Amino acid sequence: MKPLLTLADLDDQLSLPTPGVLATLRALDGDVLVLGAGGKMGPTLARMVRRGLDEIGRRDRRVFAVSRFSSAAAAAELQRHGVQTIACDLLDRAAVQALPDAPNVIFMAGQKFGTSEAPELTWVMNTLVPAIVAERFARSRIVVFSTGCVYPLVRADGPGSHENDALGPPGEYANSCVGRERVFTHFAKQNGTPTLLFRLCYAIDLRYGVLCDVANKVARGQPVDVTMGAANVIWQGDANARAIQCLAHAATPPLALNVTGLQRVSIRWLAQRFGDLFGRAPIIAEHEGATVWSWDATRSYALFGPPIVSLEEMIDATAQWVRQGGATLGKPTHFETTDGRF
Repeated sequence: MKPLLTLADLDDQLSLPTPGVLATLRALDGDVLVLGAGGKMGPTLARMVRRGLDEIGRRDRRVFAVSRFSSAAAAAELQRHGVQTIACDLLDRAAVQALPDAPNVIFMAGQKFGTSEAPELTWVMNTLVPAIVAERFARSRIVVFSTGCVYPLVRADGPGSHENDALGPPGEYANSCVGRERVFTHFAKQNGTPTLLFRLCYAIDLRYGVLCDVANKVARGQPVDVTMGAANVIWQGDANARAIQCLAHAATPPLALNVTGLQRVSIRWLAQRFGDLFGRAPIIAEHEGATVWSWDATRSYALFGPPIVSLEEMIDATAQWVRQGGATLGKPTHFETTDGRF
């Protein structure tokens, strides 16, 4: 990983296409439509597709980023990088029907934070929007962003959740994500739509993520809650690359895929590691619980190999980012939550 000093450097690194992305884009025809592209990952994922198509000499193929785009600056930045933006409310059936056809769809829309205050909106976004999209793009291949939180918590001293394990998570948010998967699966079977359920946890952007949360608490002398004793993480650029490559693995019935790091990372160890890097002892709060959210990502490693960016590189880059006062998105992951309430 190159040294990251500015937001532009970071976004450039997160959107750098991998050899696997280039191979996938060569093998697939047609435009790419990214739905819900205005969130944390959408802009860099859309840029990665555009950069990849340019690199293989397919500038004729279009990349569409679809979002409400409440920020005109966010849309303008994507346009500056050759991505065509479309402002659209995905709850508006007529607006979704008017979207351009594309054989390759990456669905990233959804709601997590605020579920405790407005659970009905979370259910609408995570189950009704998928129905509208699945009907509209029945003839496309669709990669559906989901979450590892669709599984129940597992024993901290046992294996992580596997794709074949039964779903049964705590909390309304995670259950609505099961609903999203069920809706897409129903329409995939009904319409023969190749689909892949992309169960991601936790993507690391230096502005957001488990490492960002822990590092900033250690740097500020704030307690680090270790009730959720461990987590799996993956660099957001690697997660973007895997999502794009998953277009080639969409199937009917849908394939489910855990996307994260193989290594289960102790939160206590992580706090101590950042303490060493910052030269201050971390403050540890609570005690590790008997269960964690953890995942077995062996299947995705068999398909794509190991991520480009290692855990140590992520830790070092996060520490550097915090030291220089790098921006954050101001949205804690709440990874320490054990009851599924967000």
